Amino acid sequence: MLKGKVLVAQGGGPTAVINQSLVGVVLEARKIAGVTSVYGALHGVKGIIHEDFIDLTQETTQNLEMVGHTPASALGSTRDKPDEKYCHEIFQVLKAHEIRTFFYIGGNDSSDTLRVLREEASKANYALRLVHIPKTIDNDLVLSDHTPGFPSAARFVACAFAGINLDNRALPGVHLAVVMGRHAGFLTAASVFGRKFEDDGPHHIYVPERTFDLDKFLADVKGTYDRLGRCIVAISEGIHDAEGTPIATKLAGKVERDDHGNVQLSGTGALADMLVEQVKTKLGIKRVRADTMGFLQRSFLGCVSDVDQHEAREVGEKAVQFAHWLDRDGTVTIRRTGFYSVDYRFDELDLVAGKTRTMPDAFLSESGTDVTDAFYLYLRPLLGSGMPDAHRLRAPTVGKILHKDRTLLRNTQQIEVSPEFLKSVSQR
Repeated sequence: MLKGKVLVAQGGGPTAVINQSLVGVVLEARKIAGVTSVYGALHGVKGIIHEDFIDLTQETTQNLEMVGHTPASALGSTRDKPDEKYCHEIFQVLKAHEIRTFFYIGGNDSSDTLRVLREEASKANYALRLVHIPKTIDNDLVLSDHTPGFPSAARFVACAFAGINLDNRALPGVHLAVVMGRHAGFLTAASVFGRKFEDDGPHHIYVPERTFDLDKFLADVKGTYDRLGRCIVAISEGIHDAEGTPIATKLAGKVERDDHGNVQLSGTGALADMLVEQVKTKLGIKRVRADTMGFLQRSFLGCVSDVDQHEAREVGEKAVQFAHWLDRDGTVTIRRTGFYSVDYRFDELDLVAGKTRTMPDAFLSESGTDVTDAFYLYLRPLLGSGMPDAHRLRAPTVGKILHKDRTLLRNTQQIEVSPEFLKSVSQR
């Protein structure tokens, strides 16, 4: 059972709801009679070795609730990966402060950090309870149906592409947008929820679960552009060639890696710039634009899923309950039940640490550049209530007198447009 001082920290990339998990831990732990204090480590494990703690036992419930509704890591974060020396520095600090339980909110790398800590604690005969609380916008933790942080980021991506589609329809051309996703394409696939009408984009998606072929990509873009006079493409930062080499790393003169060995993929915009140049030079399309969403989708203030908030709070609460009643190390996982409800389980760290989940084949179309109905059914409940909607004018067209041979796209109906007119529009 939980006794003494409890420590909580946040690791890896922030999310829109990671503070809900923090608040869940603090409020639940403060209910337990045996817990004397709840500390927060600033900037993850780095804050532990520097003894950068704050006493969350003395934080007001009202302020905790307001912090819970604020995106990004309130305690700060880190991507440090502790080695044996680092671990022993952590143990010295935890022992000095009489901390007996450590809750770490994070993704794959954070769960692996706890695995390393557990191994070193066992060697040192140090009784330390270690609990991993899931979060990641990539949605790539194994065992869980989905991961807190992903639904809100997916909501942002869906709304962003709905806006891109409206813009692109007003000023037709080719628009490419690169979305986070190193090994898994869940977030990129969420872009399809920006569609409403039959001709809406994104018209093609490219995810790490499928090999990226530049020639096929260009053929896909050309086919859609010739058919609709415009084309929107959603691309995962982690797309790779047949050998598994990320396309982004092939373009970078210098590859930057973090302590966990992850290559920086989306921070430079190089991938988007390269693909824009390919479309312009090889397809001869002049109006080609690109965006690299980068960090925008992680902690956007005005686009949070209420479902995501509730579940992020609950995984924090359940982590404390599991640690208190089961008295063992582990990780909280989310399992879907029924059409949409969830169950929380406590699994072994080794089953999750350092492992990566990818999109199931059942979620991707046969072509690999679209999603199936199964993905729509999977994602829709996670996006939460009040998703915005786009509308089009429905007034009838007026018959042409001088240009009877030229017609435009009307609502969802595809009608032929003269090549000369398409060319003139694409150059504006």
